[in-house]
Formats: sequence, structure tokens, C-alpha cells
Amino acid sequence: MDELIKELKIKLIDTLNLMDVTPDDIDENAQFVGGELGIDSIDVLEMVVMIEKDYQVTINNKEIGEKVFSTLTALAEYINENSSRFSP
Repeated sequence: MDELIKELKIKLIDTLNLMDVTPDDIDENAQFVGGELGIDSIDVLEMVVMIEKDYQVTINNKEIGEKVFSTLTALAEYINENSSRFSP
């Protein structure tokens, strides 16, 4: 799970063009959307596309989205549970 969180940090920086942010700057337990990184609804849409493309995981309704994008840890857990890449 730690490796997935590290990977997600790098992908988020690249996907959202967070120029002045390093992976170490991202607190995986901090509020994700609307938090220190300034992630908004447009950014969430970009992340959904990246997650579907890279992990074949769909986030297709608002309730799941709100839960999944609460923290980076929540996002990693959702991907871990729903991606065939992590299935035994």
C-alpha cells in the first residue's frame, strides 16, 4: 500500500501539473479536495480519468467520489480494493 501511495503522489503531481509540490509535500491523510493542494472539481475529473486509464478502476457516482477523494489514503485503499492489478 505504501508503494501505491508513493506512485499516486507522483502521478498526481504530473497529472495536475503541481509545479512547486514534491511527493514529500503531500500528506496522505490530509483533506484532499479543497485542502492545502488546492485540488478542485476540475482536478478531480482529471484524476478520475488517470485512475480509470492507469488502474482500470471506475469512480462513477458522487457518493463514491466524495469518499474516495477525502484523502490520498482513501483513494489508495479504493484502488487497492478495486483494481485487478492488485488482486491475488
